[in-house]
Order: sequence, then structure tokens, then C-alpha cells
Amino acid sequence: MEPTLDPPIVERSAVRAIVITPEHEVLLSRIRLPGRDDSFWITPGGGLELGEDTERGLRRELVEELGLERFDLGPLVWLRQHTFSFEGRRIRQHERYHVVHVPRFMPRMTDPIEARVLQEFRWWPLAELPNAREPLTPRNLAGIILDYLAHGAPTAPLEIELAPDTD
Repeated sequence: MEPTLDPPIVERSAVRAIVITPEHEVLLSRIRLPGRDDSFWITPGGGLELGEDTERGLRRELVEELGLERFDLGPLVWLRQHTFSFEGRRIRQHERYHVVHVPRFMPRMTDPIEARVLQEFRWWPLAELPNAREPLTPRNLAGIILDYLAHGAPTAPLEIELAPDTD
């Protein structure tokens, strides 16, 4: 029997938004990936298209995933890298997390691919994030937000969170 070869890893750049209201509520999406039994909470955003810069990509993603068209792009506060399987491909995703301050609104998903994995949207009071029963991505989301609110945007170069690979 011949060994099966693992698919090559596709490198992908992505951008995500930590969407915060003036009342310190954070908008997260609960998703379940195909072939997995568990779900988890993520910030909105996704992969950059060819030639797309961070701001343009985040604007496109927030329109597609939330219906959010008007916002100011806030500072970069976190970097993350993780590898996962999706639709038969292995993807190593390099993520940039920016803060986006907005008044509370009703999100609406318009991206058909993302809609297949979305279970729900939820505005989380910041104080509830550490008590989440399901995993949050990034894992230290509450700490990232609390540090930003207390000290502003990071001034030193950011370390990259290396998340465990998932299948």
C-alpha cells in the first residue's frame, strides 16, 4: 500500500477585526468547520485577495460577514499564525488583528461560504469573555482587549501567537 501524501500547505494572509462598542461589547461569530464536532468563537475577517492591502481586505470582509460598511480602521493589536484544514486544503494563515470601534448594530452575513459555517453572532460584554465555555480565537482575546483599552495600541513590535495546528 502506498503512503498517502499530505496536501501541500497553502500560505495565506488574513486580517481580522476586534469589533468593540462604546459599552465595551465585542462582536464574535460562533462557527463550526466542516467535519468537526466542536464549535468556537472568532472575530470577523478573513483571507486577503491577491493584491489587496489590509484595509481594503478588512473593509470587504466586514461588509460580507457583518454588513458593516462604515467604520474607522483602528490600530494593529495582535498577530497570529495557525494551520488548519478547509475544503481539502491545508492552510497556514498569518493573521493581523485590528481594533474597530463602532456603535452596536445587527450583523448580517452575506458571504455564502462563511454562512455555511456560521452558527450565530453574539455581542459579548468584555467581562464575560474569560468565562466563555467554548474556545475563543485568539485564546487571550479578553487580555488583548483589556491591554488595548488600558494602554492603547502596542508600541513595541508584536510577537506572533503560534496557535496549535488543527485538522
